[in-house]
Amino acid sequence: MASEFWFSDEQWAKIEPFLPKNRPGARRVDDRRVISGIVHVLKSGCRWQDCPVRYGPPTTIYNRFRRWTMQGVWRRLFGALVEVAPGEAQLIDSTTSKAHRSAAGGKGGTRSRRSGARAAGARPRSTPSSTVRAGQ
Repeated sequence: MASEFWFSDEQWAKIEPFLPKNRPGARRVDDRRVISGIVHVLKSGCRWQDCPVRYGPPTTIYNRFRRWTMQGVWRRLFGALVEVAPGEAQLIDSTTSKAHRSAAGGKGGTRSRRSGARAAGARPRSTPSSTVRAGQ
């Protein structure tokens, strides 16, 4: 599929020596698959649970990302990837913008309200609506 991300053989050969090996615990799943899943999540901005199944279990992908972040493994991996193709541009950006939940609508519904200036008897500061005149 076009939306999949997988490291090329050249890139994988360059970063494989930097991966942690011989860790105690359960048998490790395929590192290339899990790292490709992590990069997919970072590139697409999806939630960890929404990562495609072809990359492995979302819990494994998130736990590996979190653990390697704390150990500084990513810094070494990306440093090695820059050496593979120094003339190319490499960017990873996970910047997002979120609006407050009330940013989409006005306050208090659709009822028209008189401005404070009109209520005090001052001259109106904007053009009155033609629909208001038609109803009078």
